[in-house]
Amino acid sequence: MTTHKQSERAEATGAVRAAARAARAAAPGLAAAADGAIDAALGAMARALDAAAPAVLAANEQDMRAAAAQGLPTGVRDRLRLDEQRLAAIAAQLKILADVAPEPASRKVRDLPGGLVLTERRRPVGVIGANFEARPNVVVDIASQLVKSRNAGVLRTGSAALRSAIALADEVIAPALAAAGLDPAAIQLIRVPGQAAAYALVGEPKLIPLVILRGSGDSTRALAAEGAAHGVRTLAHADGGGVLYIHSSAERDRAFALIDDSLDRLGVCNRLNLLLLDRELWDAWLPGITARLDALGIAASLPPHDHPLGYEWALDPEREATVTIAPVGGPAEAAAIANDETSGLAAGIAATDAAAAAGFLGAYAGTGAFWNATTRLLDGFKLLQVPETGINIDKVPGPRGPVTFRDLSLRQWVITPAS
Repeated sequence: MTTHKQSERAEATGAVRAAARAARAAAPGLAAAADGAIDAALGAMARALDAAAPAVLAANEQDMRAAAAQGLPTGVRDRLRLDEQRLAAIAAQLKILADVAPEPASRKVRDLPGGLVLTERRRPVGVIGANFEARPNVVVDIASQLVKSRNAGVLRTGSAALRSAIALADEVIAPALAAAGLDPAAIQLIRVPGQAAAYALVGEPKLIPLVILRGSGDSTRALAAEGAAHGVRTLAHADGGGVLYIHSSAERDRAFALIDDSLDRLGVCNRLNLLLLDRELWDAWLPGITARLDALGIAASLPPHDHPLGYEWALDPEREATVTIAPVGGPAEAAAIANDETSGLAAGIAATDAAAAAGFLGAYAGTGAFWNATTRLLDGFKLLQVPETGINIDKVPGPRGPVTFRDLSLRQWVITPAS
């Protein structure tokens, strides 16, 4: 390792440890805060977004200019961009989250012999880390989920969004926490650019036992492996790609509307990535589908494919505007392809035949399954009316799908004498 790399790693490690210690010191106060203080902080964030809009948008404009100068792909720049409408949407979500009832802190399970009572309690993790793509709105999304769940946090975003993230942290999140009587140090932002900070974030199990990982597949998987080597638990959102199967019973207008709805944004994980067309419709419908995609500015990857069927185009900046199309023989084959050749994020069927839909939905084992609905609905706010920290697709027990504040707690068993 060169001296420069050693210095970069040391700086990143020092920044992460300092932030984690500050967050850890603030965590008990957040855990003990009254519901009213938590919701007041979220409401204050929403108001601060309006008041701080000029400063936030000015910082974002600097990030956008730098992104353009570096030649970053269009999809990356779209995710990076903030404007008044996007700030207003973030503020609206914060107001809704503030009104969501908190999860019960405890519940009685049953009476035990000997005059004892078993209670299940929910406890905050303490400090949760988060590493995510250069997408400024995610700074507020994750911070709000951590505050709502009474967890302190250490956040690290892609370098392209660092100016915007700093403005949001300093002009929105910290003042809102202080206004609600909470310690602003509870939410920390790593201000050191570069991947070294991401690796440092998943290397501190005693300070940051859980880290939320979002971003491109390879880098996120590498960080998850690094975290596992250090004993850090991760909730990783590495892969995506929505699947739409058009059954032979589908209504043409409805199926085409689903294609449109599933491609309103390209740089997101739940967009249409793989379109499976029933062989009975292949010759009659394929020309219309490719024409529809062409009108949307989307290229069709047709058989024979020079890539895996589940290849995620959203992660390919050179060919982001692409959808793979393949023929299938029916619901069982479509579900098998969605299960075996894609990430397992989300798949849907367009059909009027209820039996075909039931067969597809029963066979598909992924995180989100849809009938005559777009996979774009696999989103925390669209599904659950609360922002998400990411979408977890692990095939193990635990939070799966959009991860929200409800998933960021620990279960504790408590036995006490009956009163």
